[in-house]
Amino acid sequence: MTTDAAKPADTRARVAVVGSLNMDLVARAPRLPSPGETLAGHAFAQVAGGKGGNQAVAAARLGAQVAMIGRVGADSNGEVLRTGLMAEGIDCGALETSPGAPTGVALIVVDDASQNAIVIVAGSNGELTPETILRHEAVLAQADVVVCQLETPPDAVAAALAAARRLGKITILNPAPATGPLPAQWLALVDYLVPNELEAATLTGLPAGTPEEAAQAALALREAGARNVLVTLGAQGVCALLEGAGPAHLPAPRVNAVDTTAAGDTFIGAFAARLAAGATALEAIAFALRAASVSVTRAGAQPSIPTLAELAG
Repeated sequence: MTTDAAKPADTRARVAVVGSLNMDLVARAPRLPSPGETLAGHAFAQVAGGKGGNQAVAAARLGAQVAMIGRVGADSNGEVLRTGLMAEGIDCGALETSPGAPTGVALIVVDDASQNAIVIVAGSNGELTPETILRHEAVLAQADVVVCQLETPPDAVAAALAAARRLGKITILNPAPATGPLPAQWLALVDYLVPNELEAATLTGLPAGTPEEAAQAALALREAGARNVLVTLGAQGVCALLEGAGPAHLPAPRVNAVDTTAAGDTFIGAFAARLAAGATALEAIAFALRAASVSVTRAGAQPSIPTLAELAG
């Protein structure tokens, strides 16, 4: 049995991430603007992001060998994103280039309270298809854990989950962004459903802002067919509903938050890396909470994600 102590990447810890890659355009302002308002900001940065890319980087930095399945555009943003993933040691053999669609972008405003508002333009992410998944099924076959989100077309997500289930892999679905209940057949394909409090509320129609509310939302998702549910609650930690057990609240380490962007993605990538290395779900959650707590103390998406060495210190 493993613990949450740091261990180097090895052949027993392989993660495949199917998902989005965006160039994040990040503006910092005193507060989030109201509708119709022009607000003066005080900083700007262009940073690699996208939930799929963020989660892949997190898994790679935190102990896993990672492969990325996705699409970028034939433009400078796409080249920057591809180069950045390769610099992290991520296998980009299944990262395709869309000749006609630009690389996805995310427009992010972060306020002085470290809260954010995000608008995503899918671009090449919208061209990920079931055929893409089929072309790269060998990548899924080599993985221990397969991670998906909802920033790519639903039919591609469904194809990836179905292929991973058929291949006997551990599957993680981060249902973000959530627009309503998931298709009923998806839940049977997912080992770990990991929404945040807003996504859990959207999926169930129930409030999920406190550990007690999140527990009720998680139970509703279990009744709908989910096997294991982890509702992430930001600074409040995680409400975990694991198979064969009741809801449990795992608090997050207390830190001074600077920017919450990619904290959830850091949690997902860290959780996947530890599961792939053989940790129990509770061990993987504890490790992921530590990683996410470090990420919020730094600005940006991928630049904020810690390394295994940092968590070992």
